[in-house]
Amino acid sequence: MYRICKSLEIENGHMLSKHPDKCRFPHGHTRRVEFMLEAEGLDENEMVCDFKIIKDAVGDWLDTLDHAMCMNTSDPAYQEFKQRYGERVIGFENQDPTTEVMARVIHDHAAAALAAYAARSDTRYRLAAGVRLTRVRVWETTSSWAEYEPSH
Repeated sequence: MYRICKSLEIENGHMLSKHPDKCRFPHGHTRRVEFMLEAEGLDENEMVCDFKIIKDAVGDWLDTLDHAMCMNTSDPAYQEFKQRYGERVIGFENQDPTTEVMARVIHDHAAAALAAYAARSDTRYRLAAGVRLTRVRVWETTSSWAEYEPSH
């Protein structure tokens, strides 16, 4: 089995309405998002896939989280923030946008985006059929991360 990892960084804020301490207030993180992909064999270029594919497939969507505030839609302040900052406020339906939840959301979006990329015929780089996204790791600080890997 071959594995690769591509990291992308975003500046991202969140509020954890269920948190008993300081994390319930708006605060931000420099997040490193790692995408781990694997394949049993290598493509015609002796790669799992070109690293550019990951950026091409998920970069624009991930940018929507950059310099955005992620909030629980049931947080009493959500509507005010949304009205004031519009698309820069990302709602998480009745759940706190913890790093664990963000890892799952990013994984699910990236898996769908990579599948759509693989189905396209107009791309510069080819994504082989056997390549799969195995997990996403989201760093909250330089010493803390959360990871999501779906059970198969």
